[in-house]
Amino acid sequence: MSQERMPLIGKKFPEVEVVTTHGKLKLPDYFTSKGRWFVLFSHPADFTPVCTTEFYSFSLYYPDFERLNTGLIGLSVDGNPSHISWVQWIERNLKIKVPFPIIADPLGLVARRLGMFHAQSATNTVRAVFFVDNKATIRAIIYYPLELGRNVKEILRVVKTLQLIDKTGAIAPANWPNNEIVKDDLLNPTPASMDEASLRLTQFKGYDWWFTFRETPKEDVEEAKKYAP
Repeated sequence: MSQERMPLIGKKFPEVEVVTTHGKLKLPDYFTSKGRWFVLFSHPADFTPVCTTEFYSFSLYYPDFERLNTGLIGLSVDGNPSHISWVQWIERNLKIKVPFPIIADPLGLVARRLGMFHAQSATNTVRAVFFVDNKATIRAIIYYPLELGRNVKEILRVVKTLQLIDKTGAIAPANWPNNEIVKDDLLNPTPASMDEASLRLTQFKGYDWWFTFRETPKEDVEEAKKYAP
């Protein structure tokens, strides 16, 4: 079966009905109907060492996602009995509760629709991460190979930064909030007109009309620094 073209950044998350460890759900409505963002992440298989460390970390930082009004939902090509058994193993042996649902996708239908099968494996999903806002728009996508576990703090940093971009209208520099040039300030978008360009350096600090920055609210910086590398 061929893989469908994956949805792109800026497109709406496709409407799908899924079977999960929390029952049947409709995406993206399950989250967006409550005004929530969500992160959907795939993993290659249950009962594997890297995936187990990831699920521990996602569960550990689940309260941080909740503070950002962001839900989590996992996915693999395993069935629900496998998911349930694995979650029970994690809770019993690693002493942490997995609080979010996991999609059972044994036929790979959802995974193909989201472009989660890559050349590395025809049968296991790579470690994909979809960031979806409260309007069901895909805001970012990250892929990792099978053998590399994800940095969950970085996923939190992306969510926090995207939400701050929406709130302020600014844009974020590399490694924000620890940028080597502007520190924890945010950048201004490039001016759209001559008049706007001529005013930039009178309104903001900067190096040139196209490279200016603004101070970020302290509480946002402090929260983001908890997730920064």
